[in-house]
Amino acid sequence: MDELQKATRIATTGMKAQAERLRVISENLANADSLAQTPDASPYRRKVVSFKSELDRANGVTGVKVAKVRPDSAEFLRRFDPKHPAADRDGYVLAPNVNPLIEMMDMREAQRSYEANMAVINSSRQLLSRTVDMLRQ
Repeated sequence: MDELQKATRIATTGMKAQAERLRVISENLANADSLAQTPDASPYRRKVVSFKSELDRANGVTGVKVAKVRPDSAEFLRRFDPKHPAADRDGYVLAPNVNPLIEMMDMREAQRSYEANMAVINSSRQLLSRTVDMLRQ
């Protein structure tokens, strides 16, 4: 396998991992305002993606993949809303441990990483195309 193919394979693994990360971030944002429906129930818990290196022995490249998607152990937020059906004795409702600002920053970071991997693939294609053009002349 030549170096351009290796670079493309590595970038592809990065794109797949960041796409999964973007999916999880989108899920977090979509559930940021969902509250429990009863006092003893828990609201949505934020999910966090962790990555790991993965060796592709067949191709001799090390890429990245999602190791796991785990729930964030941060405490739930508390909102004062005594009329809500899930309010406790003191009038507080548990809210998801999702901070939309953090999620948006994570989303932007994942997008940039995805774009950087896409740039590697595009550069590899252009180099290959130029090489073929040079060989034709």
